[in-house]
Amino acid sequence: MKRSSFLLGTISGLAVVARTDHVFARALAQSPLPGLPGSEDRVFVLVNLAGGNDGLNTVVPFGDATYYRVRPTLAVPPGDVLRLDDRVGFNPALRSLKALYDKGMVAVIQGVGYPDPDFSHFRSTQIWQTAAPATYETTGWLGRVLDDVGPDRDDLFEAVAVARSLPQVLVGENRDVPVVMQLGVYGLLSDRDARLRRAYRSVVRDPRVPFTSPYLAHVLQVEGDAQRQAEELPSLIAGYTPVGSYPATPLGRSLALAAQMIAGRTGTRILYVQQQSYDTHVSQKATHDRLLAEFADAVKAFYDDLAAHGNEKRVLTMTFSEFGRRIAENASGGTDHGEASPVFLIGGGVKGGIYGAYPDLTDTDLGNLKYTTDFRDVYATVIERWLGRRAASVLGGRFPTIPVVA
Repeated sequence: MKRSSFLLGTISGLAVVARTDHVFARALAQSPLPGLPGSEDRVFVLVNLAGGNDGLNTVVPFGDATYYRVRPTLAVPPGDVLRLDDRVGFNPALRSLKALYDKGMVAVIQGVGYPDPDFSHFRSTQIWQTAAPATYETTGWLGRVLDDVGPDRDDLFEAVAVARSLPQVLVGENRDVPVVMQLGVYGLLSDRDARLRRAYRSVVRDPRVPFTSPYLAHVLQVEGDAQRQAEELPSLIAGYTPVGSYPATPLGRSLALAAQMIAGRTGTRILYVQQQSYDTHVSQKATHDRLLAEFADAVKAFYDDLAAHGNEKRVLTMTFSEFGRRIAENASGGTDHGEASPVFLIGGGVKGGIYGAYPDLTDTDLGNLKYTTDFRDVYATVIERWLGRRAASVLGGRFPTIPVVA
């Protein structure tokens, strides 16, 4: 039975079933790329800036007069911009990220998007997580990377979502990924759950039962793995002492847990975390500045902690958001759903700097930025140059990589 045929919520006890054939599931199995020694020791952290981050006020085109003309109240004053070159710079709320940029640890990939963009939160998030702009897939691009590694590994924590539910990006055909919100609530809870598990086992094993659901055996396998995970995780990361102070925010706590898992004996290679509420239609400035500062401070604390434990060169962090915002501000002091926006790649193994072309603010798609970098180019770079796998079967085609990984 395919793992992607259902998702099991171990905390809520809910199961959602959906059966679909997958284009990418029929791709040929791939082997690790040659010439990437040490790739098995590398970790990839994916940060979802959920809601549609305003790229124009993140990487600010202070050298473009059009920006100030169409954003009379939202534009960041030129004197406040943390300049990266003579045209663009960081929002001043990203001061902590600028410190990492100055150390050569941040790559800014400009104008990232995909053809025929969709402005629905749900659909565009699905496109970014499946890497399939033209089709509806149920597996995610990182789920397919895990499938490519093979189903026989016994690494319970090879991939982990630090979230409330399993994101589609980690759904594969033959791997199950744990969702860990925080250590204190991770596991299968309550006597009622225990009674249900005993009932499942008795039905599966009773030869007198003429029919059993094909899902029950896998439910029991997931339950067994989850129980082992809940028992093993605290001991695997026990004794870890973070260096520095993480901000007391959801993202700060998520990255603190991620650092523990990376430094522990969990075998974790892929981590997903998220930061909410970038959908800034109204009164954007205060909200957006706060979110950017929370993001930058959490990432800086994360890499300071990693560096103190000798792990900063092992960990590559990538950001994404389902779309950017429109070029012009709206009448409510906010911005509406748009197209392209920047992606950050962060880590000690990154060749820092600015990559790609900043979209032309005068050559627009009905008031939206036209993308200049296909998001699958970024994914291919992560898959091939960091994770050491071949990208063609994962992405359904060949895409050029970006020379951003040292």
